[in-house]
Amino acid sequence: MNHDSPEFATLAERGTILRCQVGSGLHGTAVDGQDDRDEMGLCLEPAEYVVGMRRFEQYIFRTQPEGARSGPGDLDLTVYSVRKWMRLALTGNPTLVLPLFAPDAELVHLTDLGRDLRANAHRIVSRRAGVRFVGYLRGQRRRLLEAGNRPELIEKYGFDTKYAMHMVRLGVQGVELLRTGRLPLPIADPWLTWLRDLRRGRHSQAEALAAAEELERELESLVAGGSPLPEEPDQEWADAWLVRAHFSWWR
Repeated sequence: MNHDSPEFATLAERGTILRCQVGSGLHGTAVDGQDDRDEMGLCLEPAEYVVGMRRFEQYIFRTQPEGARSGPGDLDLTVYSVRKWMRLALTGNPTLVLPLFAPDAELVHLTDLGRDLRANAHRIVSRRAGVRFVGYLRGQRRRLLEAGNRPELIEKYGFDTKYAMHMVRLGVQGVELLRTGRLPLPIADPWLTWLRDLRRGRHSQAEALAAAEELERELESLVAGGSPLPEEPDQEWADAWLVRAHFSWWR
């Protein structure tokens, strides 16, 4: 499926209810002008894409061509159908829950429906998120130990400091989310300074691995019962919200 077609671009533009910055710019971990700008949007689909044969899941726009790494000044935008986004957000996907907690200053577009969705983050986020944060943390660690994919960082610092930073960041944010029900965006000090220093090679790989291991243990403890979050998201509410949102937009 061609996710960057003019047809999908039009659907995304007309139906977007929420769009915000994500990625390092949102987390606060961008350094030295090295990062592109990542944005995520959620959009409602026309009726024919929900009840007919046509299908829309997401629209993707990248300044760079497919396969080329984005750099400073580039834009990477993904606009999900809100139905696909909800399915993934209910699992606690660390990337997909970001629009629920992005500060107002990072919002590019927001409608009343988008505002209502953000106001109900507590119905969407559950302890499932802890499991997903642990999984993503382990994934970043595995890539780090497999030598990473940024040779310029490995040559300069001896390891892929960006993978290391994301590994620890996921632990920091996952613990905070399970403790409080909110994601810290941007990440607060002292962790923010620590993470940015790690990305600049001012902490060792061993220090990063030790920090991630401690955060992973805390996350697992919170998932097992130490978190005030519910065990499961409110699936019934989510289903009713999607029906109500689509009908109101179609009218």
